[in-house]
Amino acid sequence: MAPPAPNPSLEEPVLESIAGALRTDGYIVLRAPLPPALLGGLLRHFRSIDDRRFKRAGIGREDEHQLDRTIRSDRVFWLDRGNAYVSAYLNWMEELRLGLNRQLILGLFDYECHYAFYDRDTCYKKHLDAFHGNTNHVLSTVLYLTPNWQPRDGGELAIYPSVIHGDPEAEAPLLKVAPRFGQMVIFLSEEFPHEVLPVQRPRYSVTGWFRVNNSTAAHLDPAH
Repeated sequence: MAPPAPNPSLEEPVLESIAGALRTDGYIVLRAPLPPALLGGLLRHFRSIDDRRFKRAGIGREDEHQLDRTIRSDRVFWLDRGNAYVSAYLNWMEELRLGLNRQLILGLFDYECHYAFYDRDTCYKKHLDAFHGNTNHVLSTVLYLTPNWQPRDGGELAIYPSVIHGDPEAEAPLLKVAPRFGQMVIFLSEEFPHEVLPVQRPRYSVTGWFRVNNSTAAHLDPAH
């Protein structure tokens, strides 16, 4: 019988670090916020999913949604609470949502996420996660599950300086985040253009967004 999935709580010092960094910088890189047992369970679940269930990722939402492999070539599998390890991860993110709402008054309404698989010779060119005309994505998160990553494997996340004040987009990245197993990055979705650099070996991650609810009587604002 397999041991139960770990269900870690968000530690207060971690919440304080995240809130403080978002307040001052707009982003944070966390080296190992989750226990190895949870990370291992997520990776096993990721690898157990039939390849045919992963869908080619697109760009834009609803009427503007399109597939363009020259811009984005990963495949995704949207997550729910059907797996114990995924449920534990979502519990941790729910604690983070509540904590950030207390500290930063962000009005975060829910969290959605998917597994993202980048095969060799794939990428995701420079973009913003808050799509044109749709600002319901407030915070972007990426948890990396690629085991034994090496610099020659590529696939770093290049994050560019903020464009929130209308400044022209910079050509040089602000930082590059290595997709090391267990590392997590969180950043403000509307502020930071970013891209996944060309991948040289299979790359695994959980990519998600904290959202606000932009639904009105005339328009529903569904998840993904």
